[in-house]
Amino acid sequence: MQQQIQQKISDAIACKHLNVINESHMHSAGSDSHFKVIVVSEEFAGKRLLQRHREINEILKDELANHIHALAIHTYTPDEFAEHDGEAPDSPNCMGGSKSA
Repeated sequence: MQQQIQQKISDAIACKHLNVINESHMHSAGSDSHFKVIVVSEEFAGKRLLQRHREINEILKDELANHIHALAIHTYTPDEFAEHDGEAPDSPNCMGGSKSA
């Protein structure tokens, strides 16, 4: 799943930096279902945070609907990423829950 997420984002966005981190081990779900993505791209210039997140959500809509329980999204322009010293915040603790239909 981690490689699939990385491939889909890199195919859709010209990334200066892309890091997909599998954080499933930090949660009790027991499957590859918790991820953090850090995406740095010039394409985010002039876009609000909500627009950036919607773009990532659209790229990963199938994975979010069927495989991913939690996705922490961090999107930056190269200048913004430099201002954060190349770091993204830690993901919050999982509060549990399920994808019952």
